Amino acid sequence: MTPNLAESLLVIEDSDEDFVAFVRVARKSSITNPIYRCCDGEDALDFLYHTGKYVDASKAPRPAMILLDLNLPGMDGREVLWNVKQDRDLQLIPIVVFTTSSNPTDVETCYQKGVNGYIVKPIDTTRLIWTVQLFINYWFEASVLPHQIEG
Repeated sequence: MTPNLAESLLVIEDSDEDFVAFVRVARKSSITNPIYRCCDGEDALDFLYHTGKYVDASKAPRPAMILLDLNLPGMDGREVLWNVKQDRDLQLIPIVVFTTSSNPTDVETCYQKGVNGYIVKPIDTTRLIWTVQLFINYWFEASVLPHQIEG
């Protein structure tokens, strides 16, 4: 498989296990794009706005897409989603929520705030791997992202 995604992916995830599983499946799927990680909402916004420890934009390139957990310490994923989708410079970045919450209110709120997809993390490792692979196949192989048509 040759990935369509030319730029980096930002994963906003506080679980080391979930992040490692995601990266492992991505690399097995021949995804060689840089994968950056932020563990909480404040760090994610610093990354996206090139503030704090990310003032050097070369250490925090604009991601082509964001994979976002909702249940983060401090500023949660809902607030990150709202901030990104309200910003004219960031709002076209596709965001897929990847969370343990199957609460219908969370699902509806996220879509109202402009999320591009909502995936509930399975607890079972085999299903988690399958779900991550499905995400990769769709977003990296089948979709056309906004940055791919600019220019």
